[in-house]
Amino acid sequence: MSIKEAAALDMSSVLLQAYELGDLINSSAEMADYLYWKERVQKDEEAQKLIAGFARLKEKFEECERFGHFHPDYHKALEEVQRWQEKMEECEALRRYQQAEGAVDNLLFTISKTIAHAVSDTIKVPSNNPGVESGGCSSGGCSGNCSGSCG
Repeated sequence: MSIKEAAALDMSSVLLQAYELGDLINSSAEMADYLYWKERVQKDEEAQKLIAGFARLKEKFEECERFGHFHPDYHKALEEVQRWQEKMEECEALRRYQQAEGAVDNLLFTISKTIAHAVSDTIKVPSNNPGVESGGCSSGGCSGNCSGSCG
């Protein structure tokens, strides 16, 4: 067997194990919870109205943001977006969906970090939560929903 053939065999084994890991992730409690709340949000009329309203306000704010604080409506648009976000947090389906999404993100980060550090401790692993690697939330138990003081 040539070196090239051996490398192809090793790679196919790694890929098979990656697919198995993907299957385990897809059958995890975190993924089941995420899919449940995702469906609930899609079927919830209030959640859909809140999402559509947020998209409109966000678009308006982004238009103002191009000019920054100098735009006459910048602060008003920012306040409207912030108030709308608070409204969205009051909706149970949206709140629980975001929590479930954070749990899946944390699971994927933990797996990625474990794999990367099995290769080398110096490999950096990207995260959607900037506080994860900077010392805060190092335990990963808060799903990124804290001020960074939980670690």
